[in-house]
Amino acid sequence: MKTVSRVITAPVESIKETLLALLPQYGLKLAPDGVHIQWALGNCRHPRNWSLRRKVYDTTLIIFLEFFTYLIGQAIGGIVFPPYSEVFGRKKLYVASSALYGLSCILIASVPSSIGVAIGRCLCGFLSAIPTTVVVGSIEDTFNSRERVWVICIWTIWLFYIAAMVTGILTLLLLTLNESRPSLLLAREVATLRKVTKINTLEGLNPDKAPDMRSFVRIALFRPIRLLFTELIVSTVSIISAVAIAIVYLFTEALPLIYESFGFTPKQACLPFIAIGLGLALGLLTRCLDLRIITHHRAQGRPLLPEDKLTGFWIGAPILAAALWLFAWTIPPAVTNLPWLVSVAALVLAGYSLNEMDYVLGGYLTDNYLSYAASGLAALSLVRALLSAALPLISEPMLDRLGANFSVSVLAAVATVFCIVPPLFSRYGRGIRARSAFARFSLTVYREYSVDEEGY
Repeated sequence: MKTVSRVITAPVESIKETLLALLPQYGLKLAPDGVHIQWALGNCRHPRNWSLRRKVYDTTLIIFLEFFTYLIGQAIGGIVFPPYSEVFGRKKLYVASSALYGLSCILIASVPSSIGVAIGRCLCGFLSAIPTTVVVGSIEDTFNSRERVWVICIWTIWLFYIAAMVTGILTLLLLTLNESRPSLLLAREVATLRKVTKINTLEGLNPDKAPDMRSFVRIALFRPIRLLFTELIVSTVSIISAVAIAIVYLFTEALPLIYESFGFTPKQACLPFIAIGLGLALGLLTRCLDLRIITHHRAQGRPLLPEDKLTGFWIGAPILAAALWLFAWTIPPAVTNLPWLVSVAALVLAGYSLNEMDYVLGGYLTDNYLSYAASGLAALSLVRALLSAALPLISEPMLDRLGANFSVSVLAAVATVFCIVPPLFSRYGRGIRARSAFARFSLTVYREYSVDEEGY
């Protein structure tokens, strides 16, 4: 994790004076080592200093890609693409994935073969891992901690032909996207400076520099998997967030069966999903609480740590446990004398808490690993994709063997264990981060590239 750099020979005094005079014109400055070049505060070309219009435009396009994601293939793509984006930039991945995704959708819709459909869906999932996992890196590049609270990704499903048409248009729009990876932008600025000054030895700070593909594979490609097994925060967050989302997928199979036992028709048995959706909207209240906490810290001049933004996790974890226990014992066959509205109320609470845990824990990873948040989220996405694919397969056998009450009780017991994590993160998270070599490296890299005086 050492910065990949090249020691340059010191220029003669006259050339150095010329260089020092030119650097402010380009919004750059000499690094503390007196050798490399880094961003200066206020450089309008740094993503954090882009105009609000530019930020909104780019982020809207990037988040729009989230409308076209699938689970199949994401586990593989989610491991490869985030570290690639951290080394080689994000824009090329967005453009290429959008175009190829559209072609894959056409393949699925037009080829009258199960093999063609399987290949197309695999490609769709593989390519859709790019917006799913890399988007958080682009958002971190562009917005500070306070602004990220309000950036919410929304997922939806489109039919294949519509997806192909929309992604075709989106590909053209993405050509107007600005690259947001600071290390790559700095390299371009330094390249321009080399041409102007004729000083070919100028180098920018670039911890992500990979001189060849072998170095990229060794240093960056397997970074998400390494983080999953070596970083306690990454592994814990990945498991909890993955279980939370997997419960939603499990409910897609379980809820219709459960509510048919209330006497609902198959169509009516799908209506309780609306309750989960209503719970998602309650998350806006927690975002207002987050904003109040951030404002309070700023007013007191206190730094905003990642643990200060775990409010939604503190609230969501016990509510999820309570909601699942309530749901487990207000449904047939063990309980038949309660109206179905009681269990639906539990689903509203479950929807709120599941969304809070996924949202807040994703933000916690971002705040811990900053410029390398995409790799941390890639590990989370891998575990989430695997669990989300597996749990729906076991839901019906589990309901048959254990019954609905005990099956949901198993989930409630797991959620109850999760309740000990928020206080542990709040008390020991900073210490865990301080003992993590990669977290310290991430913070060092962030500070070298940051132009944000607010820190995180």
